[in-house]
Amino acid sequence: MRIGELSKRTGVSQRSLRYYEEQGLLSSSRSDAGQRHYSDAGVQRVSLIRQLFDAGMSSRVIATVLPCVETPDDHGVVELAFETMLRERDRIDADIAHLIETRAALDVLIKANSQHQTELAAAPVPSI
Repeated sequence: MRIGELSKRTGVSQRSLRYYEEQGLLSSSRSDAGQRHYSDAGVQRVSLIRQLFDAGMSSRVIATVLPCVETPDDHGVVELAFETMLRERDRIDADIAHLIETRAALDVLIKANSQHQTELAAAPVPSI
């Protein structure tokens, strides 16, 4: 299938599909006219790539993880992918902890602002 059809079937822009190919995440063959052609397996591949991006992985990390899908019997590849996934989970855990701290700091500011608004509403309005 050509890039336009893959884009329609996956909901991923042609530009993103070209990016995936540049990053080594997706492959295509070329026609004599230079047009990209993808196999039907490209649909599932793009879906997996989207899931990994949605999980917060970078294209570099995805490129490390994807080979375990292609060669699931290669112990070295599977181990590298596993270690990469563990590092990514640790990174996400750290991001979550940081977000929780940030939310707590924001809650303090919200409470202070709310108290200030209450005080302003209760204060007499100065006459001019």
